[in-house]
Amino acid sequence: MISSFMGSINSYKDLLIWQKGITLVVKVYQLTRFFPPEELYSLTNQIKRAAVSIPSNIAEGYGRNTNKSFSHFIDISRGSLNELETQLIIAKELMYITDIDLYNEILLLIDEESKMINAFCKTLKN
Repeated sequence: MISSFMGSINSYKDLLIWQKGITLVVKVYQLTRFFPPEELYSLTNQIKRAAVSIPSNIAEGYGRNTNKSFSHFIDISRGSLNELETQLIIAKELMYITDIDLYNEILLLIDEESKMINAFCKTLKN
């Protein structure tokens, strides 16, 4: 069971990977605010959906109450993280990104979240 290794974790909101995922969503929404209007229902929407998927799948997996199921949803979060990074690179190449400092901050967050998710997943699978 999940609770056997989490100790003082009472909610998915206590998980650092979920908290960092929420921070990532907020930063992504700030970054995409100035994308071209014609991208609102295409790349902008895809980027936002990938970002939101990260903490959402962590929360859903936590609620499933088994390590195997939780691990599956963590894997989905990892995939969304990679998808987000790819979409942001595309947006930068298309010159939609005007705030390079925020873009670089988000890339650092993605890298940190990726490392945290990988470590957490190893713990879950052991």
